[in-house]
Amino acid sequence: MPLQFNTVKLFAGSGTQELAEKIAQSYGKALGEKTLSKFSDGEIQPFYNESVRGSDVFLIQSTNQPTDNLFELLLMIDAAKRASAHYITAVVPYFGFARQDRKDKPRVAIGAKMIANLITAAGASRIMTMDLHAAQIQGFFDIPVDHLDGSVIFVPYIKSLNLPNLTIASPDMGGSYRARTFAKFFNAEVIICDKRRKRANEIESMSIIGDVTGQDVVLIDDICDTAGTLSKAAALIMENGANSVRAVCTHAVLSGKAYETIENSVLSEMIVTDTIQLNEEKAKASTKIKVLSTADLFAKAIKSVNQHSSISDLFEVE
Repeated sequence: MPLQFNTVKLFAGSGTQELAEKIAQSYGKALGEKTLSKFSDGEIQPFYNESVRGSDVFLIQSTNQPTDNLFELLLMIDAAKRASAHYITAVVPYFGFARQDRKDKPRVAIGAKMIANLITAAGASRIMTMDLHAAQIQGFFDIPVDHLDGSVIFVPYIKSLNLPNLTIASPDMGGSYRARTFAKFFNAEVIICDKRRKRANEIESMSIIGDVTGQDVVLIDDICDTAGTLSKAAALIMENGANSVRAVCTHAVLSGKAYETIENSVLSEMIVTDTIQLNEEKAKASTKIKVLSTADLFAKAIKSVNQHSSISDLFEVE
């Protein structure tokens, strides 16, 4: 007798509609119908236009700015729980507030832990995300976490470039582990850009640890916010004799003048994913930003969760 699995229902949050549609297409199932009502004071109320009783519900929403996206996700989880969904998975391609993963100075919040608590308290059975700013954030959750790895998307692309003298770089000390993980796929050297900040989003100084002379350098990062760090690191690398420099970044926050900063930088290209919906007009105008889709990877992971099968195959780089 064939195994019976619960019906899958996929729903999109309003902040991740485009990616959710791609995931649904890759999965082979249409997105469920949902309505988001707004009161005149800005209060929101999502509700499902179809039954989710007994279903495995997957709610796709990144929690980037505005914070309405986060609160909408929490309300969607609560609505699904109260509508008797069997299993609720919060699919959060970009987990916002992840940079607040510790107390790095007195009297600050640990935002990542608070958001983990909120998602759990709202009623999620599981969370699925990609390239957390710090992998140990998984430990903030008391529910299962599927932490997908962007390297399975980026590494094949980097290989396709056939760079003759490839060197992997981290734009800061904190990303050195991520850079070394990428370097193993290519048996490449790793260099590190050591930066010192005055305050958030403002760099005081930067220096290079390692030799980049004659190298084709690929900077690896998880989040690109203002693009200030990456552009300064790229300039410093080129000043130290590199042949070329490009950047790979999973989550393209791209706030403020980030698009202009990237366009005016010495970067050959900036390779990002679609975990955060880009500004369509600015992205089309850019000659340097290339977007790789995460839809197939998330669709496979969703199928594995529904069918209670291992997702470890999804971490194998081709």
